[in-house]
Amino acid sequence: MINNTPNRYSFISTIQISEFLKREVRVDFYFPSKYPRNCRLLILNDGQDAEQLLLRPTLDQLISAHKIQPVIVVAVHAADKRMLEYGIASKADYLKRGRLAKFYTRFIIEELIPLTEQLLQLRISPAKTAIAGCSLGGLTAFDIAWHHPEKFGITGVFSGSFWWRKKDYADGYTDNDRIMHDIVRKTKVKPDIRCWIQTGTDDETADRNHNGVIDSIDDSLDLISEMKKKGFLAKDIQYVEIENGKHDQQTWAKALPQFLQWAFGNRKKVDIY
Repeated sequence: MINNTPNRYSFISTIQISEFLKREVRVDFYFPSKYPRNCRLLILNDGQDAEQLLLRPTLDQLISAHKIQPVIVVAVHAADKRMLEYGIASKADYLKRGRLAKFYTRFIIEELIPLTEQLLQLRISPAKTAIAGCSLGGLTAFDIAWHHPEKFGITGVFSGSFWWRKKDYADGYTDNDRIMHDIVRKTKVKPDIRCWIQTGTDDETADRNHNGVIDSIDDSLDLISEMKKKGFLAKDIQYVEIENGKHDQQTWAKALPQFLQWAFGNRKKVDIY
């Protein structure tokens, strides 16, 4: 539960004109009253949901309790074309959703990160930089981190859309048609990233293979299995399964403190305020 602590986090909102997305992008910055130039950084997809995710009060509580290091959160609002801009940059799904994801990736890497460095006077390093998201935003976050470990050393996925596939069920789908799993299998060099993946037991009811486990959980566990085949160790992956957790912001809000502490946990109680 979130306590009513004084706001230790400031908030500013900006509009970025993206050359790659050909639109205005609203970006919200949440930052502590004091932070070092090499501060930890989290880029969050679906920034329009930050209030429902209880982002600011969660940050306030965790920083007040010395449970996390100072971290700046950059919340990127999605557009009406979310289903086109989010997804996997290298391949659209079977309905051509995600066909603009390559431009969203370029926006993050080539426009948003330089803007953040300049605006907040940061020196960003991958070991202290994360990207996270929920549902399709989580798939997008994973894809960006997987292909850009030189920018992101950490990724967080809340109920990720790892079902994203290149073939419809009616056209002879098999589990080998899941796009992200296929990318992980075919990756030759293991990216140097750490991954936090959450599911809820009530994320959905679908069970393609009739094994008694919902697809959301199966898809996540299968992805983790593929990652381990690439050399990921147990310390590189944190899997969180929330009993009765649903595919909604309320469940993800409950999971958010766990992710923040895993990604940015404070091992020493140092009060810099």
